[in-house]
Amino acid sequence: MSDQKEQNRQLIRSYLNALESGVIGDELAQFFTPDAVQIEFPNRLNANGGRSDLATILLRAEQGQKILSQQTYEIQSETVEDACIAVEAIWTGTLAIPLGTLAPGSTLKAHFAIHFEIREGRIAVQRNYDCFDPW
Repeated sequence: MSDQKEQNRQLIRSYLNALESGVIGDELAQFFTPDAVQIEFPNRLNANGGRSDLATILLRAEQGQKILSQQTYEIQSETVEDACIAVEAIWTGTLAIPLGTLAPGSTLKAHFAIHFEIREGRIAVQRNYDCFDPW
């Protein structure tokens, strides 16, 4: 693997670790280009999907801390092709608040496919394809 591909792979691993650690604000912003966009395709938690700019990405990270007491990303596979990285991960989140019929402390699980486009050592585009297990 070339040095650049390895740096891109490490960027994404560091980003997922930061999400697990609850990083928000400027600490989270450092992973993204100023014009970054995150596209979330429709899923059980977000029926219409969505498109977020960097300000919205950061806001949603703060909101997520109020909803989840913990989250993990267990990488199943990753493909690195120049400035594009595809990650398959099992995401597990523990609720801090009730969600529908679920009580605080309940666990959500999803199979994520996340496609990243890297520019100048930062995430420029993130596309999430989230498949949640039934609850």
